[in-house]
Amino acid sequence: MKLVVGLGNPGARYKNTRHNAGFMALDGFLQRFGLATSGGKFQSPFLSTHLLGQGVAFIKPAIYMNLSGGPVKQAVDSMGLSTHDLLVMHDDIDIALGEVRYKTGGGHGGHNGLKSIIAELGDAGFSRIRIGVSRPPQGAQASDYVLDEVGRDEMDALAGAFEKAFEFLEKRFLNEPNVGRAAST
Repeated sequence: MKLVVGLGNPGARYKNTRHNAGFMALDGFLQRFGLATSGGKFQSPFLSTHLLGQGVAFIKPAIYMNLSGGPVKQAVDSMGLSTHDLLVMHDDIDIALGEVRYKTGGGHGGHNGLKSIIAELGDAGFSRIRIGVSRPPQGAQASDYVLDEVGRDEMDALAGAFEKAFEFLEKRFLNEPNVGRAAST
């Protein structure tokens, strides 16, 4: 079993903000298969299914970004997973708009959602799909910038980034061996 987390902030006010790139990417990926998160497992919209030959669960923590580690830890513990079975999709201001990077392990890079997850899990060994939203304009605060709604041109660039993210998700993460299950057997 694998767990895919999309990071964002709950509520209509944040729906189309840069900081919700993880939510948007997760929703877009599931829509390709006619699926959606629902219900309220681990205090969050959740879906568990069999996809691309792999048992996989998807979660969008329904809590503010800075506290997202709590629901992620609950899901990881409840499902008996290791960090090797976890992938987090999130925005990244250090990557150009529309670009995507896949990474396993490392620090939080100043991202408070990742910081919360690493603190709760006590381990940074999980995979990440980092979705580029670019740096704020000179003089703008990063916290304000990521919480601003994206314009039409930016949304088009993000849509292209999500396609790249879906490819990483399918070809890199979901095709990796189920490390956590093998380790616990």
